[in-house]
Amino acid sequence: MNSVSPSAAQYVGGVMQDELVDRGRQQQPMERQGSFGVRPPQTQGASREAAGEPDEMDKLKAKLMSAWNNVKYGWTVKSKTSFNKMSPVTVLGHSYLLNSEDEVERFRLAFVSRIWLTYRREFPQLEGSTWTTDCGWGCMLRSGQMLLAQGLLIHLMPRDWVWPESQQLTDVDFEVFRPRSPARAGGVPIPSFGSPRGSSTPEKSLPSSQAPRCSQKKRVHDSTKDRQEHIHSRLVTWFGDQPPAPFGVHQLVDIGKGSGKKAGDWYGPSVVAHILRKAVDKTSVVTNLAVYVAQDCTVYKEDVVRLCDRSLNQTSSDPSSQDWKSVIILVPVRLGGEALNPSYIDCVKNFLKLECCIGIIGGKPKHSLYFIGFQDEQLLYLDPHYCQPVVDVSQVNFSLESFHCSSPKKMPFNRMDPSCTIGFYAKNKKDFESLCSAVSEALSSSKEKYPVFTFVEGHSQDYGLEGHSSNHSGPPAHILPPGRLGRSNNRRSSEDFVFL
Repeated sequence: MNSVSPSAAQYVGGVMQDELVDRGRQQQPMERQGSFGVRPPQTQGASREAAGEPDEMDKLKAKLMSAWNNVKYGWTVKSKTSFNKMSPVTVLGHSYLLNSEDEVERFRLAFVSRIWLTYRREFPQLEGSTWTTDCGWGCMLRSGQMLLAQGLLIHLMPRDWVWPESQQLTDVDFEVFRPRSPARAGGVPIPSFGSPRGSSTPEKSLPSSQAPRCSQKKRVHDSTKDRQEHIHSRLVTWFGDQPPAPFGVHQLVDIGKGSGKKAGDWYGPSVVAHILRKAVDKTSVVTNLAVYVAQDCTVYKEDVVRLCDRSLNQTSSDPSSQDWKSVIILVPVRLGGEALNPSYIDCVKNFLKLECCIGIIGGKPKHSLYFIGFQDEQLLYLDPHYCQPVVDVSQVNFSLESFHCSSPKKMPFNRMDPSCTIGFYAKNKKDFESLCSAVSEALSSSKEKYPVFTFVEGHSQDYGLEGHSSNHSGPPAHILPPGRLGRSNNRRSSEDFVFL
């Protein structure tokens, strides 16, 4: 199976274009880099730009840039990630101590079962552009897709679900080691994934009196497994790279136009959070689910209640529907100024230890990633920076292999970009109350005077995606102590957060 490596020089080595300040996109076409990706050159003429129609030069440049990005992100350098068997690995609320074969296998299945969404090429042309790939600019959209996919997985499937096909994958690129210690010499054997576990163990024959009962249980198990695999496949189709897919790149780019974004532009974690909210609101394929985006680093509890409690809205015509919608809570934050404030590392770890956490979209400078866990002082992530051919998800029994990654990768916390969006999920009202309590406790672990974000009672002014347009101007971001929550609509850019 294809895998992605953070050590691949083509991902992070060198800047493909000179970093220039965008002082007037209308007057002077420039190449620009944002915090999480390269903005491809925009050189449309005034008349054609006004008409929204690319000229021949634009088409040629887009084709050349697409070809370059397809080569740049279309191959990887194989490298194994090492894990310490004496320290627990945390993955979205679950902990694995890799000192036995069973624990290594549990970790492997948990990681491989996450939905992996990467750059794709040769998909239908994005409306109003010449782009048929998102290579080089769509990494934050892909990270946002993975965050939403994880929320949908636990919304639709049991929390302990694992992809059955993951047991057959043999291309697993990580190794487990024991640190040298005079007190604890030797090591625990770690399994080789070259063959399925237990294949050499003969099955015990059962007494004939137990055979019918076991056969019945097997049929029930197979039926449940088939139903879950159907949901799994259907969920992946929602992220397909075709215009009708509700959470595909085509739909997300189209929604982003409301904030002044277009195909080829850089998308920050805050803007993507609002795009995901609108995408879920817009579609009917997902029922009984809402998305709430925090404002000014604050989750207003009454706003969440109003969004989720159907008895307050009186909008449900189905008497059998549940009274409370499940909710995905997205919290855009900035964990420092130009670099990550080390005081918030413990807080981020405590978020990832929670079962209600569905991950963090952010990354390192010029490189968006989807963080799902950590070990010691390193984050565990899925990387969208690998360009794969488009998969026609409308075909029956399309291959799911390219939507799952078998190569866990890590990076130090101190390389994390401070701009990110944290995701949480609550299935019902009781879960939401537990979420508020657990997350508040995690927030209190910060050594800083001001928390990463806060939960408060009451309502807030309803911000829309338009309020996060990068075309807005205003004063720079500032510190807001608890109790003095700003509600200004003037934002310098989509990434102006409260500085902590």
